[in-house]
Amino acid sequence: MTNLVLNLLVLAVLLAVSLPVLRRLRLWPLLGAVAVLCVLTVVFDTLMIRVGLYVFDPAKILGVRIWGAPLEDFAYAVAAGVAMPVLWTVLGRRSRVEAAPTTPAAQGGASGEAGPGAAAPGDAAAGAANRRAVDPGDADRGDGAPGRDGERR
Repeated sequence: MTNLVLNLLVLAVLLAVSLPVLRRLRLWPLLGAVAVLCVLTVVFDTLMIRVGLYVFDPAKILGVRIWGAPLEDFAYAVAAGVAMPVLWTVLGRRSRVEAAPTTPAAQGGASGEAGPGAAAPGDAAAGAANRRAVDPGDADRGDGAPGRDGERR
């Protein structure tokens, strides 16, 4: 199997798996990231090939080179430029869901009883501690000024 066939298969699978998330991302920043990665690939692949760090089997590549870098080697830059924003989006969404504060009713079930470690409904200090744990930028400055959420401390 040639590098081109292998690269096309990997890119096809990557795009098929990533398509639901890619549809929600903005196109121009994604294309910009891919372009930057391709420029870096041209520069560093050419340097690494010239100093002999790696050699491509001529039977496995097309022979088309861009400033010394084989055309097939750009598939890695395209894959990284697509996969990283998709992973960032998916994993970022999961961490936001995991970090979301739960209400005492949600912890105690239908009865509304608070679960272990839950704050009492009127416990403002515990609520402030939870906000700081989720967003350290909102920590109490002690000057009575409102935090980013507009609430006075």
